[in-house]
Amino acid sequence: MSRDSAPGPTAEPRPGTQRLEPVAPDDTDGIPSFERGVAPPPGIAKRVGLVIADLIVIPLVLLYRLAILVLRDRVDDVFQGYSQLLSLWPGYTGVYVRRAFYRRTLDHCPTDCYIGFGTLLVSPRISIGHNVYIGARCMIAHAVIGDDVLIGSNVDIVAGRHTHDYERLDVPIRKQGGRYQQVRIGRDAWIANGAVVLADIGEQAIVAAAAVVVKPVPPRAIVRGNPASILTVRQPSAAPD
Repeated sequence: MSRDSAPGPTAEPRPGTQRLEPVAPDDTDGIPSFERGVAPPPGIAKRVGLVIADLIVIPLVLLYRLAILVLRDRVDDVFQGYSQLLSLWPGYTGVYVRRAFYRRTLDHCPTDCYIGFGTLLVSPRISIGHNVYIGARCMIAHAVIGDDVLIGSNVDIVAGRHTHDYERLDVPIRKQGGRYQQVRIGRDAWIANGAVVLADIGEQAIVAAAAVVVKPVPPRAIVRGNPASILTVRQPSAAPD
């Protein structure tokens, strides 16, 4: 299965399909087993890759920091330009380079996260937890993403429901302003392909493919639809005999 086609929520594999078992985070470099395609580099190669990526991004980080000193009131705009550039670096090396840059510019970004090709981050006010996977062609606004979160491809995490005011009809919407909300994604949550998230997601919750989340999702809830509604709530599995 390709990295662009993370499966939607399902309890059991269909007949004739193979169940994919997870592997330890240290062995996957933060990439879920069903998304990897190829094995990540072993320990020494990984460390060398991290060092090379750090060296590659040093000029970019210096230019970025200089730019935000000059353009203090346009930090997000400056940041987006660098994010757009780095999003187009293909392959596994692109993952390393993006991660190296974001480690030095985001509120928090560890070395064991995965940020896919074409994914744009719109602000440095983003925090990414450990072992987070973000698929291809996502758009992430102001967000706090907990540990072990899975985000499929083409997912938009928007800065709340009030980014544009629209009450007045005598003023164009683009001139009415708005306000940003920092959306929080709880640990071990799964947001499937094509979802749009405008509100907080609780721990261990699941957002089905193409769902539009406009209200906070409780912990362990499974939601689907537009607007997203609760389908069921995950329960602890029975202890094996």
